Amino acid sequence: MTTAPPAPSTGAATSVSPTARQLWGRARGLLLAAAVLALAGLVIAALRSGGQHGLLDPRSADRYGSRATAELLADRGVDTTVATGIAEATEALGPDTTLLVANPDLLSARQQSALRAAASDSGGRTVLLAPGPASLGTLAPDVRAVEPASVEVLRPGCDAPYARRAGAAELGGITYTTSAASVEACYPSGELPTLLRLPAETGDGDTVVLGAPDMLYNHRLDQHGNASLALQLLGSRPHLVWYLPSLDDATATDGGDESFFDLIPPGWRWGALQLAIAAVLAALWRARRLGPLVPERLPVAVPASEAAEGRAHLYRQANARERAAEALRSATRTRIAPLAGVPTAQAHRSEALCPAVAARTGDDGIQIHSLLFGPAPADDEALVRLSDRLDLLERRITPSPRDKDRTP
Repeated sequence: MTTAPPAPSTGAATSVSPTARQLWGRARGLLLAAAVLALAGLVIAALRSGGQHGLLDPRSADRYGSRATAELLADRGVDTTVATGIAEATEALGPDTTLLVANPDLLSARQQSALRAAASDSGGRTVLLAPGPASLGTLAPDVRAVEPASVEVLRPGCDAPYARRAGAAELGGITYTTSAASVEACYPSGELPTLLRLPAETGDGDTVVLGAPDMLYNHRLDQHGNASLALQLLGSRPHLVWYLPSLDDATATDGGDESFFDLIPPGWRWGALQLAIAAVLAALWRARRLGPLVPERLPVAVPASEAAEGRAHLYRQANARERAAEALRSATRTRIAPLAGVPTAQAHRSEALCPAVAARTGDDGIQIHSLLFGPAPADDEALVRLSDRLDLLERRITPSPRDKDRTP
């Protein structure tokens, strides 16, 4: 007596969700990289957290700080106040005060106007370090930036007392021209000066424009006449306000009526336009071209029976009996039309095909019409019966091999 093999298990399918081990294997590389970046950030922060400050900061002992300049000024009785906001800078101004602006181009239009008004009323000295076109129009209207120049040792090139006493110094950076009637133009690079002193129209105040701040750096202050020139320009009054513009200042943004597109530089607009044109051209180049279908060789030959069976399964899963029935009827009409003497172009016209098929088979024309152009089957069994009837009709109208042999 033989026993039937046990039925296959119908339990739940094996889960394809990744396990914790697989997740760890995928994520450990990213986690390791994140840990390395975090550790590097902590190390850099620890190395740089030595009470250091920024560029041109009189509290910084770095190479590019200016603590040495502040200490030399303190030895000569000049006290230095560091300001990072426009309110601090303007409130500290007075006739016995020198205002040093470290980077004037960082100031907004509102800040520049407030600083210009306060400096004009104070009667003191204003020293601008490397101002460009963005700030000269307000802070020094009579001065225009011409072109950049390399920072190098320059001769005074003028008769100003402070320049003659200092001698050669490291200047350059930006060269300037001016339309002011009374001006001291010194330290020329080529034919254009890199230091200008413009006396105020009223009072004892003046404005000094320096093309480069390099002579104030800690590592350059003791070279050539840098220290002498810095002390004379910044130590002419007992108080020095060292203004370091900061983006944290509440007045750094104008808050005007400018739109988002007004704030975008023109270069970005042209760049975005070029990228858009390139994207359109790439889309046109890679787009699907309309045209006839091109047959390609299949990598594997698929038997017609398997293809038909697979297509039938798809129709059944989609419950598309109407579409399946129409596919069967259309194929049958196309094959039997030439056999009934109907052109292939009219194979799907009932008034042309049905009478010809009825005349050929002797069946009723209404039955032929219902078979070839009738409604969709109501269920799968009706679809199978329709397929059988279509096959029978095609076999009835197709000549037998014996009839073919009798054809002269």
